Amino acid sequence: MSKRLAALLAAILSTACIGVIILAVGGAALFNPNGTAAAQSPSQAAAVSATSSNSSDQAQIQQLQSLVNQYQARDQQYQAREQQLQQQLATDNSQVQQAQQQMQEIRSLLSALQQQGLITITADGQILINR
Repeated sequence: MSKRLAALLAAILSTACIGVIILAVGGAALFNPNGTAAAQSPSQAAAVSATSSNSSDQAQIQQLQSLVNQYQARDQQYQAREQQLQQQLATDNSQVQQAQQQMQEIRSLLSALQQQGLITITADGQILINR
């Protein structure tokens, strides 16, 4: 049970780290002074991109887009893993509840047998059958 909890916490922590990295990349892009303003029309956008496109800038943009795509793919993997762990946790919790219910039924049965005088339960937990 503790391994599953540790795995869940690791998945959540990893997802949070990736999210922070994605926000950092987005923030860097947002506050980049060399960025271009959004165009009002498609022709204006074509004119802006034609005048301001530089091969090194384009390479850097493609590299950053590739990096963002990698982070998004990794984030999706972590989210899928987290969902899988959440489902496993729900299954495990259900099994624990069933086990607790069975223990309660066993305790009730032992109590009823003890009240009828068929068994004796000692202080150290031993069960003696009365004849």
